Amino acid sequence: MRLSPLGAALAAVVLLAPPARAGVTSVTPVEDPARYVDPFVGTKPGGVDWGHGGGGGNTFPGASAPLGGIQWSPDTVSRQFGGYAHADHRIRGFSLTHLSGAGCGDYGNVPFMPLTGRPAADPETRFATFSHANEEAAPGSYRVAFDNGIRTEIAATQRSGIARLTYPAAGQEPPGLTVDAGRAYNKATGTLTIGDRTLSGFTDSGGFCGTSVRYRLYFHAVFDRPFAHSEPLDGKASGAYVSFAPGTRRVTVRVGISFVDEDAARRNAQVEQRDRSLDAVRRATREHWNDWLGRITVAGGTEARRRMFYTALYHSLLHPGAFSDADGRYRGFDGLVHRTRPGHVQYANFSGWDVYRSQIQLLALLAPREASDVAQSILEQGRQAGYFDRWTLANGGTGVMVGDPLPAMAASVHAFGGTGFEAGELLRAAVAGRQDDRQRPGHTFYDTLGYIPAGTKGVWGAAATTLEYAVADAALAHLAGRLGDTQTRDTLLRASGNWRRLLHPDSGYLQPRRADGTWPAFKPTQRRDYVEGNAAQYTWMVPHDLPGLFTAMGGDEAVTARLDTFFTEYNAGADQPYAYLGNEPSFNAPWAYDYLGRPDRTQDTVRRILTGLFGDGPDGLVGNDDLGAMSSWAVWACLGMYPQIPGSPQLALASPLFPVTMIRRGNGVTITVLAPHASDTNSRVREVRLNGLPTDPRWLPDTFPAIGGVLNFRLTSPQSSPTD
Repeated sequence: MRLSPLGAALAAVVLLAPPARAGVTSVTPVEDPARYVDPFVGTKPGGVDWGHGGGGGNTFPGASAPLGGIQWSPDTVSRQFGGYAHADHRIRGFSLTHLSGAGCGDYGNVPFMPLTGRPAADPETRFATFSHANEEAAPGSYRVAFDNGIRTEIAATQRSGIARLTYPAAGQEPPGLTVDAGRAYNKATGTLTIGDRTLSGFTDSGGFCGTSVRYRLYFHAVFDRPFAHSEPLDGKASGAYVSFAPGTRRVTVRVGISFVDEDAARRNAQVEQRDRSLDAVRRATREHWNDWLGRITVAGGTEARRRMFYTALYHSLLHPGAFSDADGRYRGFDGLVHRTRPGHVQYANFSGWDVYRSQIQLLALLAPREASDVAQSILEQGRQAGYFDRWTLANGGTGVMVGDPLPAMAASVHAFGGTGFEAGELLRAAVAGRQDDRQRPGHTFYDTLGYIPAGTKGVWGAAATTLEYAVADAALAHLAGRLGDTQTRDTLLRASGNWRRLLHPDSGYLQPRRADGTWPAFKPTQRRDYVEGNAAQYTWMVPHDLPGLFTAMGGDEAVTARLDTFFTEYNAGADQPYAYLGNEPSFNAPWAYDYLGRPDRTQDTVRRILTGLFGDGPDGLVGNDDLGAMSSWAVWACLGMYPQIPGSPQLALASPLFPVTMIRRGNGVTITVLAPHASDTNSRVREVRLNGLPTDPRWLPDTFPAIGGVLNFRLTSPQSSPTD
């Protein structure tokens, strides 16, 4: 008998233990999971632009390693915030740095642009046209052939890139390129030095989301042949136009970057590339990606769903990026050069408000060692700056968004086994920072009244910020408890209940409140005193105490009916009283049914959102991916579980999308998830067993991520019998 691929995958799962506890498991790994990744997903709007960064993922298709510090990617003339708009067939350059999915523009530094002949006099007309049929992107590499016959191929390591430029044969114009250190997505200045076959220098840029944050990026590029001609670009010292000898068909350039100095940029390329060819670098980085992507093996399901899953996993693992050099040096928030502990990495670019909900937990699940370095990086940022910012870029805080998410991120890393950082020091610094206006604007009101009054000056979204502080306090309380600091734990637990101060006894909504305790006029769809959402959406944002919230709202039956109405729509934007899954504040709401004793509702709702809002094409994201936040939600939904409570290892349950899943945590722990009848349309769970024994279908024991095991979902099936 010939087994189907799914049958073979199920047969590969061997349970070598008594029925009371399933023990050793083995699932055949997916061969080359990178083949399922489409980096173009998210480069085209997939939903309505509700005014929070566009209706697309804002991703980029270019070359990056996992948690890479360089993202060498094409920039179209018109662009989403990731630098690339799928509908635009004009490329104006290949810049060295990008953010995947942000709702504001930054980076896009030092674009390289191959051309024949001299550059056009008008910089705005310096672009080349192309067709998507002549373009290809994969994890770690990118290539495109322009309509003018020039082909560009790029591969990346963690801190460097290599490009191969192929020019048309027998051209009348000399082959060349421009490099511009004075150009980025925001205002930039720079200095570039031209050598015989090198271009090096630095660029100063910044201004993320209109803020004053600035950074200096150094670069060093070496070509495999000398320049036949070189000159400043547009007569400015920030750029260069270089050309090569007539008849030159192929040019290779190696580029390193650093935030420390030019020499470090040069060394980064030397250390990481080791004179390997572009093809060798491309293969090595793809193997690196396969190691990371292969930490989750899925079997069964459709080809389209596997593409959606592995692309979401890929996007979840692009950020944060390596910020320290190969020798461990990096420029800190104090402007000084520091060095990491031997064998460790300083990371940068923390989209805190977005990623604290589910992306950092996914990273810690799959790579606890690297996630520990992320948590240590957060601590170092706080030490050097004197406080924890909310959204950090390079070596500066932007102050963008609200809440106190970075300490909560570190608490979640610790919860999921990433304990290789100074957790006690982080807790002490985070608790001290609760009294710092830079870290927690409006904290005096929060600490005395238990909430931030409506319209408080200097606070964006008083009600939303109150709820965010309560979530952060709960996350830190969990961390304090694991560290044995019961006094701090109890103090923070009390503060985490401050959401109750906003619960209106009549409306059952978490509403803005005046300093004198009175309630201003209110409607559930109001956005005033909330952040990128409305009152109806933020009322569910008490992930750490949903049972308490539901009791206060009138009990499980009443709340179930309200949730059912809330999910009338799944991506309604911020002006309707329904879910807005194209943005982060609604992330936890589908899983709230579990805490009402209705896991069936969670199963159905999560599945409809997953299959309705996430796809495998360029328009496969309906909102900003926000450095992997949106994609990580999809990955968790595919697994049938979700880190509902920041700072806690508890995983709320839905149902898996794939019949077979194995997670290899990177620390020797494995998790096997079996759901033989799983499909797009079949999400209803009859029973859940953990290691052969019945377990709660609403959530897993807190010990589960640490010890792993076999999770078996029995789903309904038209062919199943009662004893199936």
